[in-house]
Amino acid sequence: MHSAISLTLSSASPITGGSYAGEASSSSGVFFRSNFAPRQLRFCGLRREAFSGCKSSGKAVLFKRLSANSKISASLSGNGTPSKGFDYDLVIIGAGVGGHGAALHAVEKGLKTAIIEGDVVGGTCVNRGCVPSKALLAVSGRMRELQNEHHMKSFGLQVAAAGYDRQGVADHAENLATKIRNNLTNSLKSLGVDILTGVGTVVGPQKVKYGKVGDSETVITAKDIIIATGSVPFVPKGIEVDGKTVITSDHALKLETVPEWIVIVGSGYIGLEFSDVYTALGSEVTFVEALDQLMPGFDPEIGKLAQRVLINPRKIDYHTGVFATKITPARDGKPVTIELIDAKTKEPKDTLEVDAALIATGRAPYTQGLGLENVNVETQRGFIPVDERMRVIDSKGELVPHLYCIGDANGKMMLAHAASAQGISVVEQVSGKDHVLNHLSIPAACFTHPEISMVGLTEPQAREKAEKEGFEIGIAKTSFKANTKALAENEGEGIAKLIYRPDNGEILGVHIFGMHAADLIHEASNAIALGTRIQDIKYAVHAHPTLSEVIDELFKSAKTSCIVDYRLWIILYAAERHYSGAQAKLPLK
Repeated sequence: MHSAISLTLSSASPITGGSYAGEASSSSGVFFRSNFAPRQLRFCGLRREAFSGCKSSGKAVLFKRLSANSKISASLSGNGTPSKGFDYDLVIIGAGVGGHGAALHAVEKGLKTAIIEGDVVGGTCVNRGCVPSKALLAVSGRMRELQNEHHMKSFGLQVAAAGYDRQGVADHAENLATKIRNNLTNSLKSLGVDILTGVGTVVGPQKVKYGKVGDSETVITAKDIIIATGSVPFVPKGIEVDGKTVITSDHALKLETVPEWIVIVGSGYIGLEFSDVYTALGSEVTFVEALDQLMPGFDPEIGKLAQRVLINPRKIDYHTGVFATKITPARDGKPVTIELIDAKTKEPKDTLEVDAALIATGRAPYTQGLGLENVNVETQRGFIPVDERMRVIDSKGELVPHLYCIGDANGKMMLAHAASAQGISVVEQVSGKDHVLNHLSIPAACFTHPEISMVGLTEPQAREKAEKEGFEIGIAKTSFKANTKALAENEGEGIAKLIYRPDNGEILGVHIFGMHAADLIHEASNAIALGTRIQDIKYAVHAHPTLSEVIDELFKSAKTSCIVDYRLWIILYAAERHYSGAQAKLPLK
């Protein structure tokens, strides 16, 4: 029999404890028992789910230890055998990043899996989005550094005038996309995932047909179906796209020309990144933004600093609070014309004549022709309605059995890695384990120079939530100018901002503007995903000198009223091992 430790808690001194990720036990594999239930103590940083699966009786909680010989199967050698009566356990319509992530996880779970792709593997991200754009941005980053004479001189370096070969830059982007696309295809094939070529259509419950337009189609059955068809560039009415002088991001990534003067309609992620590329290559840029401020989706404080660094010093001007109601491509020797009206009054404001226009007004879901009517599903503004588990909802508000939708097509969060995370979440569910993805823990990044990244809520969103739910928020900030690594790189421009709850240490949002911000954000993202609180993570150790110390200082500077006393766990552990058979009453302060 194992000993029990009773805790006497003073009602006048409420206790808060640290997160306890494991079980205090000897190496022999015994378990630890304590006479308190999770609900009796407030565990800052410990998710309620951490106690799921624990054996409990009354106030006793048993933390079971895995022996050294325990094994966890991580993957299978190949695609599985389908459930009885089905061709496949899982069929995925769309082989973008979301579909690919779901397929790989499905094979790991032993599901017989097929993926249908009507275009090319990799979808928008690999072929017309994230991947080729990062290749162009890598070029723009190096061009900026080489062109910045003051920056180079600060290192004691002398560099001749920098130039570039447009076709070489374009080839770099295309070659990278091809390489990543081939890698994704090979990874699917190596695991035995069936890649079915053609357009996929849902023809009924657990039934899909696929085939090339004009050819015969094949009907297959699946226990579960995931729609992962992604999105296409959104072009507002009145804008004529010719693919040469009026273009979308799809065309811009080919870099067929570098115009002297280009208007970018929209100042979100896509517009900002392309402004970085074009100005580095010598173009002048004009932003046209319908809202009253640039970068409307970013935290206002971060956006203000980013504008000072990314826009004001560069060959960029802007018009805010206006719509581009009509854009006509260049033809017959005439330039591109753009007619602007006031966003509020709808009165004419101005007419611009430029060399080119890039439409960066966001993306629209690609959901037409999926046969949704066959399962009584109606799209909402083009998006497929889903619940928090990505289960498709029909026109009556009821769940469609065994049908899921992930990624841009459902509109929850139009990011490639969000689609992949949603796909993995769905596979967990169809494998028998309930899983709900916390979208507030999914980071986003804008790969300008310097970069912008964020996770969770902006400050206005956090204040609105705090007012509604009745709690206070805290704000902490740190500067890259105090970071040794950033100063060594002469890249001290930037800040990190933390939005949190002082009463319990919950991280509500983190926003970073500065060198490698897109890489730094993940510590905060993982903390939110795991439910880690500030008073836990502030004790983490970061290598010196690294940029990660910006985040280290950020968490350390936060002030919370939730106390973590790790000595409690040491006492409990010692008592379990050395006072077997006795009950120890531990005073807690």
